[in-house]
Amino acid sequence: MATPLAAPVVNSKANAAGISNALPSAKSLQAAFFSQRLHDLYRDLNVESQGLRYAVFEKAMTGYLNLQHDGQLTDDKQLLTVIDFELPSTEKRLWVLDLAAKEVKFHTLVAHGHNSGENVATTFSNQNESNMSSLGFYVTQGEYVGKHGRSLKLNGVDEGFNTNALARAVVMHGADYVSEEFIQQYGRLGRSLGCPALPMDEKDEIIEAVNGGTCMFLNGPDQSYSSKYLNEDVAVNTLLSANS
Repeated sequence: MATPLAAPVVNSKANAAGISNALPSAKSLQAAFFSQRLHDLYRDLNVESQGLRYAVFEKAMTGYLNLQHDGQLTDDKQLLTVIDFELPSTEKRLWVLDLAAKEVKFHTLVAHGHNSGENVATTFSNQNESNMSSLGFYVTQGEYVGKHGRSLKLNGVDEGFNTNALARAVVMHGADYVSEEFIQQYGRLGRSLGCPALPMDEKDEIIEAVNGGTCMFLNGPDQSYSSKYLNEDVAVNTLLSANS
């Protein structure tokens, strides 16, 4: 008589571990959700065709959500201003994004600081009288009328990178040297003392739109830049809370 075959031994712990390892973690699922939502929003805004790279948009959105989580942004306006100083001044490198309506409100030229570079900004500073632009996240404040006319105060919130903005009077204002005509004559925009200067024919509308507690992000080619507001976990949780 043939000896019956022994039943296979099942290691229930190992089997359970294998199943567990095969399933994605809650954190990875949340990260995937976050990435998908940002890619969807980027697509809906149609900003890739305007030169706004996804990597810059992702950083700007991460900071926006962190600042929103901290209660530093107004609830009345879901606006995000992105300035990409990795692009030359001859290109339109400022976007004002309406995140609620999923539309671009403004896309225009913007000047960088005199000592940050010629056509391309390469050097940045938080120091007084540096005449350079300062990278990072800002929260817009109130308007005032100064030597450049209607202007908007900007509160820099990235320690070590732009927190002297108010003391330096780094503000959003209009300037005659921010125009296509200036580019045609000089091959680049004129430059400010560190302010993100706007075209004269658009500055009133832009200042009116973004004043009073909205987020602005200045991106640039500085490998040393870091920010506590680029915390993806906080951004993910903020986005999840908004969708719950």
